[in-house]
Parts: sequence; structure tokens; C-alpha cells
Amino acid sequence: MSRLESVENEVKQLTAEELHAFRQWFAEFDANAWDRQFESDVRQGKLDHLAERALHEQEAGKATDL
Repeated sequence: MSRLESVENEVKQLTAEELHAFRQWFAEFDANAWDRQFESDVRQGKLDHLAERALHEQEAGKATDL
């Protein structure tokens, strides 16, 4: 049995209260992981082309103000 299958089986055994707590924990865990990945991508310049494109579109009047 893989680790993932083991975790899936454990999650299936949780009570409603435990599942609720797990969901809250996992949502925070996942958001933090996403934040770390995003920050890493920014540091590595992986999003620079998107920022440049947005700036060019703003300068050309093609962007909509929020």
C-alpha cells in the first residue's frame, strides 16, 4: 500500500468532527504551501513576463481598472 493510499484510508476513518478539523488544517497547510511556491516563483523571475505584459497593456489603455 502506498503512503497516499494509507492516508486516504485514514481520512475515510475520521469522525465528522475530526474530518472538519482536518479540512481546516489542510486548507491552511495547502495555502501556506501555495504561498511558498508563489514566492519562490517570484524570486526566480518566473512571473516577470506576466508583470511586463500587464504593464504594457495598462500603458496601452487595454487594461480595466479594478
